[in-house]
Amino acid sequence: MQSPQFLPDPQPPQFGKAERRHRSVGWLKRLGPGLVTGAADDDPSGIATYSQIGAQFGFGLAWTLPFSFPLMAVIQEISARIGSVTGRGLAQNLREHYARPLLYSMVALLLIANVINLGADLGAMGAALGLIIGGPDLAYAIGFGFLCIILEVFISYRRYAGLLKWTTLCLFAYVGVVFIVPLSWSDALESVFIPKFVFDHDYAMALVAVLGTTISPYLFFWQAGQEVEEQHRRHVMPLCVTPRNAGRELARIRFDTYVGMGFSNIVALFIVFATAASLHSAGVTKIDTSAQAAEAIRPIAGDFAFGLFALGIVGTGLLAVPVLAGSAAYAVSEMFDWTEGLDREWKEAKAFYGVIVAATLGGALLNFTGLDPITALYWSAVINGILAAPLMAVMMVMVVNPAVMGRFILSRPLIWLGWLATLVMASVSLLFFIL
Repeated sequence: MQSPQFLPDPQPPQFGKAERRHRSVGWLKRLGPGLVTGAADDDPSGIATYSQIGAQFGFGLAWTLPFSFPLMAVIQEISARIGSVTGRGLAQNLREHYARPLLYSMVALLLIANVINLGADLGAMGAALGLIIGGPDLAYAIGFGFLCIILEVFISYRRYAGLLKWTTLCLFAYVGVVFIVPLSWSDALESVFIPKFVFDHDYAMALVAVLGTTISPYLFFWQAGQEVEEQHRRHVMPLCVTPRNAGRELARIRFDTYVGMGFSNIVALFIVFATAASLHSAGVTKIDTSAQAAEAIRPIAGDFAFGLFALGIVGTGLLAVPVLAGSAAYAVSEMFDWTEGLDREWKEAKAFYGVIVAATLGGALLNFTGLDPITALYWSAVINGILAAPLMAVMMVMVVNPAVMGRFILSRPLIWLGWLATLVMASVSLLFFIL
């Protein structure tokens, strides 16, 4: 029996004036959930990971970032397709089609991991601002938490989505740092295209850290939820209801996602380059936090490079904290069938926004417990490792299920790539526990 995959309409659809205007806008207008999701992947905890890799191994692990790009891109495209086709987020699709214990366990793990990650990110933001202007790091962390809550809860979705998109520009700070520190481009580029393996404990753990940082479950929930938000914002129906729009929408999703994930990986690569050329070359091989990386760069590369690095931490945190809190809110609200969405007013979705507030403040308060930031990041990585591979496997089963995707079940190339990404992530998670 032929699989019910999407077949394009035999006649091209006729577009009105509004649609022609939409098609004529620049490519920047086509960027949205994928760009924000990719940029949020370079959060302060991710910056700490990439900084440590650059400091400890120099350029030796740079090849892992182009290697991880197709894996993270395909799984994020799959997440976006689920939201766009069904008009539901991941947790709601799990609730509709699969056993409740599976849903409850995955949402619980996601919530725990996100709160820990929120704490680590807010702590890093507070420490970075403290490095720049002085003052109490913990007070800054709480202040950033409240700022993110205010922006996410009280600004309209249209303005907030635009704000998140422009916040991604802060990542160019790390591109700027590379052009300030002395860098051997021949060595750097060689490391990207010619992998070098060292079979020891530290190298294997660094490999686990890179893949665990780039392929994170909270990004799956966020991007699927944001595709649903975009449908509400643009007043369009899910693709299962309006299949004639599929060609254009799936092309937009692919473009947006691959640009966003590519941007994320390029910035991560530049962080590795910057810390390898500055810290590793100067014999600094141990970095515990992103703020320490910024501070360590100052005597080597100067105040300007230090300032760019530290401001980048604050900027990426302002981007990543709402994504972490928002993905938790989508998952919990979909699990309990609450009214959800950043396009809703507070009075319409009190429980949804309540999860955002609770998760953000819970993360901020973790900084008062005396929990070591490296310990926090470690446990966040453990939980994400536990959750990522099973969730990816469930998503792969979901996107070939006609009961979920209708005629838009995944094509064979995407199925193979998706299962390859799942296998790699499962292997990395297993390696994490073995080492």
